[in-house]
Amino acid sequence: MTATKEWTKIMKKSELPQQIGKEVHIKGKSIALFHLSNGEVRAIENRSPHRNGPLAEGIVSGEYVFCPLYDWKISLVTGLVQKPDNGCVEVYEIEVKDDDIYVMV
Repeated sequence: MTATKEWTKIMKKSELPQQIGKEVHIKGKSIALFHLSNGEVRAIENRSPHRNGPLAEGIVSGEYVFCPLYDWKISLVTGLVQKPDNGCVEVYEIEVKDDDIYVMV
């Protein structure tokens, strides 16, 4: 049986600090939520592809997060790890309505 995806309300955008990750749990998944300096909100799987580092604790630079354990640079847009390292994380679709953040899970 295939699980259907649906929008899940997470929190208020105004309550999410810029440039600092926030871990949220939705449907048994750990998701790293980020409010970027350009105003966009991004959500990715909260697990580095190298030894499962908690990405919500990483340093944000532009549209990238650096794994706090191994310093891998991961795109918050595509989920791809910057070369020469390899790997990717799941990226979740985000929608903001009237300051409410919704994630498609």
